[in-house]
Amino acid sequence: MMEQDAATRRAWRDGIGVSVATSAYGVSFGALGVAAGLDVWQTCVLSLLMFTGGSQFAFVGVIATGGWGALPAAIASAALLGVRNVAYGLRMAPVVGGSIARRLTAFPFTIDESTAVALAQSSARARRIGFWVTGIGIYVGWNLFTLLGALLGDVLGDPRAYGLDAAAAAAFLALLWPRLRRVEAVAVGVAAGVVAGVATPLTMPGIPVLIAGAVAIVVAAALPGRRPPRVDDEAMTAGEKP
Repeated sequence: MMEQDAATRRAWRDGIGVSVATSAYGVSFGALGVAAGLDVWQTCVLSLLMFTGGSQFAFVGVIATGGWGALPAAIASAALLGVRNVAYGLRMAPVVGGSIARRLTAFPFTIDESTAVALAQSSARARRIGFWVTGIGIYVGWNLFTLLGALLGDVLGDPRAYGLDAAAAAAFLALLWPRLRRVEAVAVGVAAGVVAGVATPLTMPGIPVLIAGAVAIVVAAALPGRRPPRVDDEAMTAGEKP
């Protein structure tokens, strides 16, 4: 019981912490959206309906450089980055559980951070709590800070001067770091990171993420894995009869 309570508290703590850090990043998007030529309401609608930071930044980045004539390219870039959320949805389906209606409700909140927080927990209940707390917390906070950033965009100046462009990446790295305990995981992460870094200046927004994902899958498949524990192995480890 005490272990379950500790796991639940950790899930709440992780979810709230990541929500606060990532929501603050919304100020940056709001300011950049207005700077790219969107008005306040257009910027806010993007956060309300798209709600996937990478896709949103790709969209306004293309609009900023190519204007509204580049709208098809902006949509394509955002869609490419949004593909990863489909994979997250498949992975989170057993975590969310329940009816189809519940899974559909969870879909808008299935993002990088909610997936990472959920998978970092040690029990099924804690994973569900981590997912919902993080997903809903970021959705509310992101939209509020997007509005704030859009309204104060001219006053803030360049959002990168405040380090807000690194807030989400730092929060995600904090969750990822404890999972990099095995050489295989480090190798996959390094390979994907190097490929993404090389591809970024050479390809359109969205492509580096997909290339890095493909490389991660190939490297992970090529590395020798460990035999997964059997049920009787786990039982004997716990001091129980198989």
